[in-house]
Amino acid sequence: MTKVLVVDDHSLIRRGIVMLLEAYDDLKVVGEASDGEEAMQLAAIEQPDVMLLDISMPEGLDGLTTAERMKKEFPDIKIIFLSMHDEEAYIKKAAELQAEGFILKKSDRSDMHDAIKQVISGKRYYKVGLSDEQLNRLFQSRGKRFSILSMREKEIVRLSVLGYTNKQIAERLIISPKTVETHKTNIMNKLALKNKSELIQYGIKNLNVL
Repeated sequence: MTKVLVVDDHSLIRRGIVMLLEAYDDLKVVGEASDGEEAMQLAAIEQPDVMLLDISMPEGLDGLTTAERMKKEFPDIKIIFLSMHDEEAYIKKAAELQAEGFILKKSDRSDMHDAIKQVISGKRYYKVGLSDEQLNRLFQSRGKRFSILSMREKEIVRLSVLGYTNKQIAERLIISPKTVETHKTNIMNKLALKNKSELIQYGIKNLNVL
């Protein structure tokens, strides 16, 4: 019996995933979490074999940070990212964090089950519309560091891509919303970006180095 922990900040999506998994006799959902902090606590208690983890959670610990901490504190837990996005930047970041799987939320129920069984067997499962050759390049390549941005600026870009509002970024970084806005203006000036939409697109394309 494979023990699974489901982590997603949207309760309807989370419950839907749980219901899909409960249809399989070889799987047991041992917990649900709405953010990274709760996921860490449940992982310590339930010791799941696999974690299905939403890559983008605006509140609390986001999926990427949660995966990074999980790999350090619970290295035996297999991580499968769930995402609405199939951009290479997200997939590359998942690979850099050594996540065993990456599937889209719109995937069929059978895909989710296949992903769990495959990562448990020691293989990786990335069903993202890319060829094996493209995936191998993503796992092997190393992105360039954008030294033009400070660490704080990179963090603000990354959180913006993950859907954080200025207020949420401010609370997370313990700064004021006005300071967040000033940072964004400085970032756009440094990168010659015209507006916040271009800033988000830049972040998505370069998420693997932020």
